[in-house]
Amino acid sequence: MLSDDELLRYSRQILMPRFDVAGQEKLKSGRVLVLGAGGLGCPVALYLGAAGVGQMTLVDDDDIELANLQRQIGFEQSELGDSKAEALAARVRRINPLVSVTALNQRLDGDALDRAVEEASLVVDCSDNFATRFALNRACVAAGVPLVSGAAIRGEGQLSVYDSRDESSPCYHCLYPEQGNEDLTCSEAGVIAPLVGMIGAAQAMEAIKVISGVGRPLIGRLLILDAWDMQWREMKLARDPECPVCRPS
Repeated sequence: MLSDDELLRYSRQILMPRFDVAGQEKLKSGRVLVLGAGGLGCPVALYLGAAGVGQMTLVDDDDIELANLQRQIGFEQSELGDSKAEALAARVRRINPLVSVTALNQRLDGDALDRAVEEASLVVDCSDNFATRFALNRACVAAGVPLVSGAAIRGEGQLSVYDSRDESSPCYHCLYPEQGNEDLTCSEAGVIAPLVGMIGAAQAMEAIKVISGVGRPLIGRLLILDAWDMQWREMKLARDPECPVCRPS
């Protein structure tokens, strides 16, 4: 049940007939794991926290650097050297003290990653390397937990939702093979500041849709953004019947 404070705080969402109190209550019961508290993770955490997702776990083992402040909107100059996960969690709590936010200032892998995914009702991938994305995808497929995946570099971004509970849904590995992909970081290639906000906000929207059951999530679809031309393209994604991660055993 929603309290009077919650009914007032989330009134603009509850006013929408298709969302209503039922959608807000589902958000309140949501348990979201956000891997990465950088350019994508900041808008994801801030929007999901403000929207009323009941529990969030923010994971990042990096500290705040001066070069982060150009695009990572959850941080301030005075926080240089602080843990990203802890600083972002504190910011979310200041925005909405009604949500529970846990910060993990560490890199999750192996059994620890599997346990964290199993405890979540949804995972948002805001990481910046293929190794983490592939490991997170495997853990989500194994646990049957939906994954909202986003990426942004230079002036280009992409977004999709992978949900192994849906028999037609591909997984991340269906789209990208683990061999032959090389990480290209923002420190090497650059990134325009608003791009990560656009992709991160879209990830937050997809997360809300999946948790609330309202709307049509990007399952089986990949959105690609060229921010310089302001063009969105959509690609249909099919499940790979030979995928070693999500094919039926």
